[in-house]
Amino acid sequence: MKIVMAIIKPFKLEEVRDALTAIGVHGLTVTEVKGYGRQKGHTEIYRGAEYAVSFLPKIKIEVAVTDDLVAKVIEAITAAARTGQIGDGKIFVSSIEKAVRIRTGETDGDAL
Repeated sequence: MKIVMAIIKPFKLEEVRDALTAIGVHGLTVTEVKGYGRQKGHTEIYRGAEYAVSFLPKIKIEVAVTDDLVAKVIEAITAAARTGQIGDGKIFVSSIEKAVRIRTGETDGDAL
């Protein structure tokens, strides 16, 4: 089992969710986060004064999947989230040692 964590641009969330649903992923966790990478933020003008925005709004998506779905999930997220511009995001994959569905007590792959 793996957990796939993707940091994407906020306006791409619905496209990514639709792409994941299309490949059979029915559960995901979404968190609003702020951060920066190579973008290093940007400047904005508010009431005539210019100021730096160091942390940009992003969306973090976490999806727990079986090992056989990891490649499809990465491919779906990449295709749906890509704009071709700097700041499209990153995908990280980590192992899950154990999973338990609280309601039924199912474990590991059955719990996903």
